[in-house]
Amino acid sequence: MASGTSTLDLRDIFSTANIRQLAAPILIVMVLAMMVLPLPPFLLDLLFTFNLAVAVMVLLVGMYTRKPLDFSAFPTVLLMTTLLRLSLNVASTRVVLLEGHTGPDAAGKVIDAFGHFLVGGNTAVGIIVFIILTVINFVVITKGAGRIAEVGARFTLDAMPGKQMAIDADLNAGLIDDKEAKRRRSEIAQEADFYGAMDGASKFVRGDAVAGILIMVINVFGGLIVGIVQHDLTAAEAGKVYTLLAIGDGLVAQLPALVISVAAGMVVSRVGDEQDVGGQVVSQVFTNPKVMLLTAGILGLLGLIPGMPNFVFLLMAGVFGWGAWKLSQKAMADAAAAESFAAPSPTAPTESNEASWADVTPVDVLGLEVGYRLIPMVDKGQDGELLRRIRGLRKKFAQDVGFLAAPVHIRDNLELRPNSYRITLKGVEIGTGDAYPGMFLAINPGRVSGPLPGNQTRDPAFGLPAIWIEAGLREQAHAMGYTVVDASTVVATHLNHVIVGHSAELLGRHETQALLDHIAKDSPKLVEDLVPKLMPLHVLQRVLQYLLEEGVNIRDMRTIIETLAEQATRTQDPMDLAARVRTALGRAIVQQMFPGGAELQVMALDPTLERVLLQAVQSGGGEGVLEPNLADNLMREAAGASQRQEDLGLPAVLLVPNQLRWLLARFLRRAVPNLRVLANSEVPESRNIRVTAIIGGKN
Repeated sequence: MASGTSTLDLRDIFSTANIRQLAAPILIVMVLAMMVLPLPPFLLDLLFTFNLAVAVMVLLVGMYTRKPLDFSAFPTVLLMTTLLRLSLNVASTRVVLLEGHTGPDAAGKVIDAFGHFLVGGNTAVGIIVFIILTVINFVVITKGAGRIAEVGARFTLDAMPGKQMAIDADLNAGLIDDKEAKRRRSEIAQEADFYGAMDGASKFVRGDAVAGILIMVINVFGGLIVGIVQHDLTAAEAGKVYTLLAIGDGLVAQLPALVISVAAGMVVSRVGDEQDVGGQVVSQVFTNPKVMLLTAGILGLLGLIPGMPNFVFLLMAGVFGWGAWKLSQKAMADAAAAESFAAPSPTAPTESNEASWADVTPVDVLGLEVGYRLIPMVDKGQDGELLRRIRGLRKKFAQDVGFLAAPVHIRDNLELRPNSYRITLKGVEIGTGDAYPGMFLAINPGRVSGPLPGNQTRDPAFGLPAIWIEAGLREQAHAMGYTVVDASTVVATHLNHVIVGHSAELLGRHETQALLDHIAKDSPKLVEDLVPKLMPLHVLQRVLQYLLEEGVNIRDMRTIIETLAEQATRTQDPMDLAARVRTALGRAIVQQMFPGGAELQVMALDPTLERVLLQAVQSGGGEGVLEPNLADNLMREAAGASQRQEDLGLPAVLLVPNQLRWLLARFLRRAVPNLRVLANSEVPESRNIRVTAIIGGKN
């Protein structure tokens, strides 16, 4: 049993997973050992070759990496390869100074090859090559890669809040689940950590380049001292032997360092994740026949200049020209294949086509149909003024009401009269009128000094008496007190009036969800706590529709959501919730009716009528059923009082108890559309109230 247990333990220790876990500690121990223990020349050759192989592998992995996080271990690899090179420098320096006097291969064949073969045994050339490689590595590649990593880390950190909010929005909308959200958050954090680590790791590479220069200088001067003092060599002999060994040692360390730096630059400068570096370069640089042809032409012109290497330039021009011709041939073949694929097969025509879902066309939420004489007003090619006005109206609607309405789909309709237009909501006509391009509509606000010649009509938006006049009468109409607008303004004003009046119908489920997504970008927790935890989306939609039906904008969604989150545990009735939201929005509602700090001059109910209505509400279970005579008298008196208020230049506002507000608002909405019903609880305590008319009393 004991032997079996020990065998099992050894198997566990030497398993593949454990070997991978032990690889990094073993490598660090070896690196530290190389700095203090003497190494034979053959082992130095193996380690230098291994260092060069690792550098090439890292470069190839960096080239085939599609996105930086695919090589997230790269900062650690940079540190470990830097330590490996430095430890090899220390080990080779020890061998060079101890055994350099015995010959050029005293520190191994690799250093000897780099010192003699690569630089031809010339010390001056070797020093210059070494300095050039070090400058390229230190000043150009490493500095650039470090700067890219630094900027990438900063911008990644700056973009993290926005990315997190986008993930939360997708999660709240149900587009992703919890696991996908956690994966995306983890990926964002890893990306920031990666660029930060790369920024720090690049400093190791730059320090390695500086250390390489110092180590070479130390090897040269140390070798001169050791060779002359300890081994009785002449200054010339010692300089030649130790300088070549120092140069070979420096080159064999700087070449892998340069390769690693290039790999670092490739990894941090990656843009896009669809292809590797080679695929990106080939697909984006060498696939445009026009670029290749222009390059061939420039090289050909240079090749014709006397004194230039004509053969080389003309040869390269021919290569690029041949490449451009091949690319153009391939593009033509691909286009022909696409056309042949897209062309319908020459089959016999069928007598009738089968119906498909493509025949079912969705109904436009908002539509504007125009007669043929109004087409120039909406034609983009003719710079139609109405198009710009409609874009501005939609933007103003979003700013004033609080949500983005569906776009207006414009098309011509030959069934309409030439100068007529029609506004539709979900395919149903909700407004119509006439407009005359080139003419102006003079609207009578009620205080004009005389009539004007023209076509008598009414303002399609507000129903005021108006006249279509010629352009030459515009100034005269202004002088006589008319409000003069052009044809585009007439249609745009009518469209805006209709859209605002039907804003509750325009707020569909899609618009409500889009509104929540927009708010979640700044306040994700606020939205998450309400929908769908406390309230389904359709209840929130209905509450907002109740507010819009009575002319209350929903711009202050923070207050609306906070109020609903507080009240949702008590009731889910949209009507009750809307009443509570109105109380929370009371200051804004009153401000909309009575701007500034003006006194609230309102109408009120006679106390007797008020008691009768309260009894009707209580007996009707909150709904309220009015007797016909009482309903007629109430409607007639409310209309008369509202008209008198407007004649005085005051808004028609009826102040009632909280229990009656919804009943009277719904009952009087059709008969007195301009009347606004306000509850007592909606009036801020800081505003003064003055009753200007009593409904139901003796006037």
